[in-house]
Amino acid sequence: MPAPATPRATARLQFHKDFPLDAAVPLVPYFAKLGISHLYASPILKARPGSTHGYDIVDPNRINPELGGEEALERLVAALRAHDMGLILDIVPNHMGVGGADNGWWLDVLEWGPQSPFAMFFDIDWNPPDPDLTNRMLAPFLGAPYGTVLESGDLALHFEPESGKIYAEYFEHRFPIAPPTYAMLLSATGEPMLTGLAQTFRALSASDDPEAARAAASLALDMLARHAGTPEGRAQIDAVIAAHDPKDEEGRARLHALLEAQHYRLAWWRAATDEINWRRFFDVTSLGGLQVERPPVFEATHALILKLYEDGLIDGVRVDHVDGLADPRGYCRKLRRRLQALESHRPESVPHGEPLLLIEKILAPHEKLRRDWMVDGTTGYNFMDEVSAVLHDPEGADPLAALWHDQTGRPADFGEEAREARRQILRYNLASELNGTAAALRRIAARDLKTRDFTPTAISRALTEVLVHFPAYRSYVGIAGRNEADRRLLDWAMAGARRTVRATERPLLDLLDSWLGGDPPRHLPHAQRRERLRAAVRFQQLSAPVAAKSVEDTAFYRYGRLISRNEVGSEPSHFAITPAAFHATCRERAKFFPRELLATATHDHKRGEDTRARLAVLSEIPDEWAATLTRWTRLNTVLKKEVDGEPAPDATDEIMLYQSLIGAWPLDLDPADEEGVAALVKRLAAWQEKALREGKRRSEWAVPNEPYEAACRDFITAMLAMDRPSRLREEVAALVARLSPAGAANGLAQTLIRCTAPGIPDLYQGTEFWDFSLVDPDNRRPVDFPAREAALNADEAPADLLSHWKDGRVKAAVIARTLALRARQPALFATGEYIPLEAQGPLAAHVLAFARREGEAACITVVTRLPVKLLGEGGLPLVPDEAWAETSLALPPALASLRFRDALGGDAVPEGTSLPLGVLLGRLPVALLEAG
Repeated sequence: MPAPATPRATARLQFHKDFPLDAAVPLVPYFAKLGISHLYASPILKARPGSTHGYDIVDPNRINPELGGEEALERLVAALRAHDMGLILDIVPNHMGVGGADNGWWLDVLEWGPQSPFAMFFDIDWNPPDPDLTNRMLAPFLGAPYGTVLESGDLALHFEPESGKIYAEYFEHRFPIAPPTYAMLLSATGEPMLTGLAQTFRALSASDDPEAARAAASLALDMLARHAGTPEGRAQIDAVIAAHDPKDEEGRARLHALLEAQHYRLAWWRAATDEINWRRFFDVTSLGGLQVERPPVFEATHALILKLYEDGLIDGVRVDHVDGLADPRGYCRKLRRRLQALESHRPESVPHGEPLLLIEKILAPHEKLRRDWMVDGTTGYNFMDEVSAVLHDPEGADPLAALWHDQTGRPADFGEEAREARRQILRYNLASELNGTAAALRRIAARDLKTRDFTPTAISRALTEVLVHFPAYRSYVGIAGRNEADRRLLDWAMAGARRTVRATERPLLDLLDSWLGGDPPRHLPHAQRRERLRAAVRFQQLSAPVAAKSVEDTAFYRYGRLISRNEVGSEPSHFAITPAAFHATCRERAKFFPRELLATATHDHKRGEDTRARLAVLSEIPDEWAATLTRWTRLNTVLKKEVDGEPAPDATDEIMLYQSLIGAWPLDLDPADEEGVAALVKRLAAWQEKALREGKRRSEWAVPNEPYEAACRDFITAMLAMDRPSRLREEVAALVARLSPAGAANGLAQTLIRCTAPGIPDLYQGTEFWDFSLVDPDNRRPVDFPAREAALNADEAPADLLSHWKDGRVKAAVIARTLALRARQPALFATGEYIPLEAQGPLAAHVLAFARREGEAACITVVTRLPVKLLGEGGLPLVPDEAWAETSLALPPALASLRFRDALGGDAVPEGTSLPLGVLLGRLPVALLEAG
């Protein structure tokens, strides 16, 4: 039978040149046997050569040749269909890879400027405040100031004989020469043929018809190519190139004059921070924003994606960074309708039904996914946050916050740290985007005599404070104005801004409130109403990267109360949630987004799912952690070096390092294993370099503080040195041994919950076994699939594997048997009711349980919660059955009348309205009961 239209479970694979599409073909039988119904592929359209992630697409109409091209995709899909499986594709509508020499659309815009048919594809402001950039783009791709690069000779002209085109080249970057300016090149030689061609090119400047100008340019370039095909002609072209050689003063002057006449202005990469006039992905200048809200852009960027769906090669899509789009709601609804319209055209042999449409969306703790977007849900960051939060002990929040503040002097409140990070990001990383938004608002102000005196600088200051206090990624104001949810977000931001903005600029806030989301006065002309909408959209497309860069990519690396809560999709100030709150989110998901993805690990996570699960144990023993931390910092003080008058590492970086160390320490690592410890040190050093630069306190990507980073690397090596009298590595191993059984219980709990809660469970590559990874690229290391296949083929019961739980096979067995239940009872998990269950007795707080029911089909999930103080002395992730003696699980009458068996081991379960937890959790820290 074909794959189900609604996936039972997905498995995310990261494709790149070292793991192309064909590499997944032999894995298909394994995933099918595991219970996966759909592979979930990273972007596979043509990306920048050597891309390790695929999000820097340069041609959306080709399957990436580095992955094997369309033929390899067809081979993979054929293997999937042979095993009744499908394929979900990650797509990237917000941006493309730019710069370089491989994006034809981008190169055409550089060549023709606003006249390029692709100029509308990119989000470019052709009329920015800087008059020097009128009808020009800033091209900040140089590694040094423009004049320095020009003198170096690294920027030089080249001739392409096949096309007749002349272009400037700077390492991997290609900068086309606009055809009308070829006259400047060719007329200087005095050669009759070239002088005649110069006149032809010069005539292009007078053309008011872009298509006619391009056609004439094509003919002229063809003539130039033919002329260069002769020895005499090629010598003349070489003379033209030589006349613009930047290595001598005259040639440099000619080259500069030529470059100044182009539709771009070459600049040092650092200039992008202050005056770039086109939208980027966050502050990444190699990724240019697309205007996918324009119908021609949508069609051009989605033609292949829609064809893949129509042809039955994919069964749904995951939309990357939906909040970067001008109109996420409109885009999602349009894409849904386009996919639906193609459904009847799909081959009979492939799944039919509603296409899966998921969006990458970060939700604030108080934010709900908009139900009118016509999407199936998010890609699972919100679930990842919820399941982690319910496994943290809320009693640890205040002691750990106080410990962090006392040890580091940093704020105990994450919100304070995040607000300061937002100001820094707006000041240094996204200043040009802030200035552009302020300029758009200034144009609105200038149209009214009552507001024209508000300067761009004042608007920028007030706007900064609104963004600093904005409580979510963005609002979604559109042509119809703002709804109640948008109003609440702006009210929240304005209230915060009024507390921190300069008193003289408080009147501006009311204006900003109106301009950014209020209903514009009806008497305004249509053009001015559109102008206000564009400004509001620009603000919304700024607030999202401000949130991402300042929170996930800055404050997460500055705030270390407990870094297991510093995760994509999480809000570290929300330390834990109760089981009741978790049940509420699950019931809501079952009602509104039953096909939402459930993730506990992703290609973007800050640390692996079992790294977080282990670190969560510290929330249960804050006093023990405080004593350990005090000892380690005292022991290691002698290892620190002084850099810029301060210790390296400082307390902030040191404490976060210790947490990463104990979280990532492999279960099988003997502290006497020099090779194993060296491998861990290498991983930690790579994590630390990224953490230091992302944190932007004492180092950063733009200007790495190499002495500080070197001192921090030396600190890691020294503190784990075997010959240290303190033998810290033995202490670390001992603490890991203390935490790991409880961490494993947490890991199995989140695994079982993910596989049975409402939604579609997603398995990130390799996480069938324990996942103690750190941030990328650590979480994208090669996976030992043969070991996982062997574990699956052995088909051992999870309880039988618990005695050697450290090898990870118990986790894989829980996944396999749970997904087998999903395969036997698809309707139960697709549409089944979610029923919270309560435990009774002294250990009731240490249990989380729920049931799923659909007709006569039912199952019950039971997991151990907050286990560290309950575990026995045997080193197993298991609470002794006698500890549960007086605690039981209460069943409502509708479930008590059913007969259940253990779906993880096959044993029958006692009947009744109260199930003793000593029986349910006597052999495993989790239980899955199946009716029947």
